[in-house]
Amino acid sequence: MDIRENVALAPFTTFGIGGPARWFVEAGSEEEIVEAVGWARERNVPLFVLGGGSNLLVSDAGFDGLVLRVALRGIDSTEEWGGRLYRVAAGENWDEFVSLAVKEDCAGVECLAGIPGTVGGTPVQNVGAYGQEVSETIERVRVLDLESLTSAEMTAAECGFAYRCSIFNSTARGRFLVTRVDYRLCPGGAANLRYADLQKAFAEGISPSLVEVAAAVRKIRQAKGMLLVDGDVDCHSAGSFFKNPVISKAQFYELSKSFGAEPPHYPAGEGFVKLPAAWLIERAGFSKGFALGRAGISSRHTLALVNRGGAKAVDLLELRDLIAAGVEAKFGVGLQMEPVLVGFEGREQGPGKRERLMFD
Repeated sequence: MDIRENVALAPFTTFGIGGPARWFVEAGSEEEIVEAVGWARERNVPLFVLGGGSNLLVSDAGFDGLVLRVALRGIDSTEEWGGRLYRVAAGENWDEFVSLAVKEDCAGVECLAGIPGTVGGTPVQNVGAYGQEVSETIERVRVLDLESLTSAEMTAAECGFAYRCSIFNSTARGRFLVTRVDYRLCPGGAANLRYADLQKAFAEGISPSLVEVAAAVRKIRQAKGMLLVDGDVDCHSAGSFFKNPVISKAQFYELSKSFGAEPPHYPAGEGFVKLPAAWLIERAGFSKGFALGRAGISSRHTLALVNRGGAKAVDLLELRDLIAAGVEAKFGVGLQMEPVLVGFEGREQGPGKRERLMFD
């Protein structure tokens, strides 16, 4: 292995923020991953597994441990009963895989076009957008069990998928490292047009191709500053910074009563509803383009916090706390951030003790 020292992490993140990794290594095989994990264990240093860098905020002090960047490559596909199975290595670029799938007329991920990051991160967060989630198409996830250093394949049911959640970022956080994801897509399937913005993009009665839908999604994402474009300051973000909060119907009733009308909401399982975080943030007084020093809210999407130029991690956290406090004060609803915090302790890290193994 080529383990380097004091490697800047900011260039590996979409925020463009963060100090150096004490040690840094890229692994192009499962054997190299095992070797890197063993290296960290022998020296009793924390390990962070880095994917595409699109869903994390690195501290200004950096990470005092080993950063392992997953660089596994390869895409295979086979025709099977019920669809086409794509076996995709964790280090593959997610949007490039989506482009391949829609070009081959396989439905199931077309609404997830334009999302930055790598394939390995998609099951961890149960990535979703515009009416689709990856859990709808994931057949299996190949993982390395970091307790036993053995590989295993997990079914979708075993992954415990929920809204922006899986066992990989909840109950089994830090135990498994994703090395491959198998997606079952539908050759010749119709595009998903459940999302209102997508329906508006096409004339009534038109049945767009998967390629056209993916292109429309990218156009919508770019309009909202959610597509990585060189030179666009709104792109220096981690996408949606806050999750849409899920509350009980009883709490929703009380909120509606105090607000004088029903806020926009969506079903979220029996007895629960999901509120749009962007709506809450805007009504709490934080509009698009809001700035707090070098950090701010995207000029095109309220959910995206951005590095306006030269921002530090502490600037993003200050803005996060200001917005969350404002929403809590006005609506009594707590906001939870989506990005992973790397190299933080104490208040910034949130509840719970510092973990010695973390994932992007």
